[in-house]
Amino acid sequence: MQRDQLADFLRHRREAIRPGEVGIADGPRRRTAGLRREEVATLAGMSVDYVVRLEQGRSSQPSTQLLGALARALRLSDDERDHLFHLAGHRPPPADGVARLARAGMMRMLDLLGGTPALVLSDLGEVLAQNRAAVLLTGDLTGFPGDRRYVVYRYFTDPAARAVHPPEEQEYHARQLVADLRAVAGRRSGDPTVAGLVDRLQTASADFRRLWAEHEVAVRRADRKTFQHPRVGHLVMDCETLLTPDQGQQLLVLTPADAEARERLELLRVLGIEEFPTAATDTPLR
Repeated sequence: MQRDQLADFLRHRREAIRPGEVGIADGPRRRTAGLRREEVATLAGMSVDYVVRLEQGRSSQPSTQLLGALARALRLSDDERDHLFHLAGHRPPPADGVARLARAGMMRMLDLLGGTPALVLSDLGEVLAQNRAAVLLTGDLTGFPGDRRYVVYRYFTDPAARAVHPPEEQEYHARQLVADLRAVAGRRSGDPTVAGLVDRLQTASADFRRLWAEHEVAVRRADRKTFQHPRVGHLVMDCETLLTPDQGQQLLVLTPADAEARERLELLRVLGIEEFPTAATDTPLR
């Protein structure tokens, strides 16, 4: 671990970011160049004290999870992220597979969308990042361990995940998830990560085995679904999916489909994120 160089790199990247790039108002009395340390701490989900110790070269070696959070908070490019990992004494995450981080361009798009719920997902349905509006709607979906990190795995193994949608929509969403996974399996033929996930799903869920055997294939790019939110009731949302050129990551944007959904989404913004029900964090998205 190269503490001094890591500290210098983090300090310079923090000072290089304009507050508006991460959705923070840049008031007339602001004296700090770039972001304040407490703002980085908030964006990364860590303590201000730890950010201070990192920038002063006094910290213990940060974990890969913490480095990933810093990379997202500081909107690092892929090269900058890899450099951050090297300075901290870790191997950078692979370019493919389950350990990827949301790309810097995707993170900037999340910031620009502001009050519109949006998420960045891997092609296998891992939520890599989400903006505040998405957290209010779905809960924090970025921290699941093991196979539960995959939307499709939760949907077929946890009844609470399906219950987020009305019963009449659940079969449709199940079919869409399976068809999307089969498209990924074809595109990433021979990838043990994909093959292993499919095998474990077939073992865990008879319903998944039934749908997988039908060989439906489709990449979902637009959809409409109803969220049964525990605090504000039903919200009908239009879902648009934007893919990166290699189809490795996608930006999912959720917009209200009618006036009632707009009103309920606005009510969510007023209520805020305090005491968000734990069950809502299993919301299936795709």
